[in-house]
Amino acid sequence: MKQIKSVCPECKKVLDSTLFEENGKIMLKKTCPEHGTFLDTYWSDSELYKKFNRYSYIGSGVLNDKISSSSGCPLDCGICSGHESGTLLANIDVTNRCNLNCPVCFANARASGFIYEPEFEQIREMMLTLRNEKPVPCYAIQFAGGEPTVREDLPEIIELARKLGFSQVQIATNGIKLAKSQEYCNDLREAGLHTVYLSFDGVSEEPYRATRGFNAFPIKQKVLENCRQAGLNSVVLVPTLIKGVNEHQVGDIVRFAARNGDVVKGVNFQPVAFTGRIDQALREEQRITIPDLAALLEEQTEGEIPREAWYPASAAVPISRFLTTVRKVPLPEFTVHPLCGAATYVFENGGKLIPISEFVDVEGFLEFLEDVTPEFKEPGLRVKKVAKVISQLPRYIDESRCPKDLKILSLVSNFLKTGSREQTAQFHRKALFLGAMHFQDLYNMDLERAKRCGIHYAIPDGRVIPFCTYNNFHREEVEARYSKPYKEIMEYKNEFLEVQQREAA
Repeated sequence: MKQIKSVCPECKKVLDSTLFEENGKIMLKKTCPEHGTFLDTYWSDSELYKKFNRYSYIGSGVLNDKISSSSGCPLDCGICSGHESGTLLANIDVTNRCNLNCPVCFANARASGFIYEPEFEQIREMMLTLRNEKPVPCYAIQFAGGEPTVREDLPEIIELARKLGFSQVQIATNGIKLAKSQEYCNDLREAGLHTVYLSFDGVSEEPYRATRGFNAFPIKQKVLENCRQAGLNSVVLVPTLIKGVNEHQVGDIVRFAARNGDVVKGVNFQPVAFTGRIDQALREEQRITIPDLAALLEEQTEGEIPREAWYPASAAVPISRFLTTVRKVPLPEFTVHPLCGAATYVFENGGKLIPISEFVDVEGFLEFLEDVTPEFKEPGLRVKKVAKVISQLPRYIDESRCPKDLKILSLVSNFLKTGSREQTAQFHRKALFLGAMHFQDLYNMDLERAKRCGIHYAIPDGRVIPFCTYNNFHREEVEARYSKPYKEIMEYKNEFLEVQQREAA
């Protein structure tokens, strides 16, 4: 049993809440004096819960935070002095307009009646705020919405991000515009786009009819072909995972990604978060957690990807701390809450999927790095110390069991020597990243997770707000303050387009 802080899903007041184990699951229970008791599944596998919690690290947060914590989480977002992780990935919603109307989306201009669309200079200022964060500036940015491709100046926004020093630039997209035009894919690549974060809910018609209202699968296939031809060879498939809709296709989605490994570099599953009110019976029926995904994938790949192959994102902390100490340059640390996300790497070998845990003693290797890192703070020749570390790698890596042509010992050795982006890129060209990120809703909210979130939104007033608190507590207020009526904006855009067309004629 563990005491945490959560919130009432009705009035959003902070509540003392309890995590407890029941039938192999971790349950969350909370009682609001006004609205009663709420019970939900917090984590559906108690053994994985214990494993993941072994990788719990506290970060330094953002030292030049905007707001002192006075009212407390989740009201002081900005980012506040109580936050414990830096910005690992920044989101900027460049619009809430979209060319679809999906029931599982966070933003919808038509439904709200308002358009939220920051000006180009506002976006520049948001990016500068992120790049000026200390002790580690933000290096990765995602332009989202709405649908970011409805903005005509998206290539210019991407180009600016590269000029400002973001080393990873991606867009979250439904892919419609990319499917329609290979030339547009070329424009995005030339502007400096690294990754297409493509909504992808299955490999047949049915899941799309449930989540998007029509069969979007052919569009997804066309996106991959256009990206392939344009040289945009880093696509991440992003399934919104809903029980009863597409959980039976997780294995097929991974195999589809592996077959398209020349352009697809990852699959990032997102178990659905329940926005709005939903009763307990329906939540029990549709709630799906990260351990559920791991179990489904093990079953649907006939054991090729066992649940033991998954680790929390925070497991990477010993690697970043080792490289920071060796290179004497602060690097981003994935000090996110260990239950926020999970990841593993798989490799295709003769039609079989092989997880990295098959030939790497992941836990032993991470413990080894934690043990040797303090030695690099002591006097001595760095080159000799690194050589000593590399000499120990065969204890943790069995190259005889890894896929052919991977040369994992050489890749890891060179990475530990230099920590360069090129070494990382070589690894990712051969691997398929599998991830899962379970964003919180008001029913399963754990404010400790919110305090350690590493995915943040930048907004026009200069604040930086954690993902789950933004979408559950702050989005409506921010968009209301910076939005204009939908009808007014669309009339202006249509008038402007007519003027351009007359001038062109």
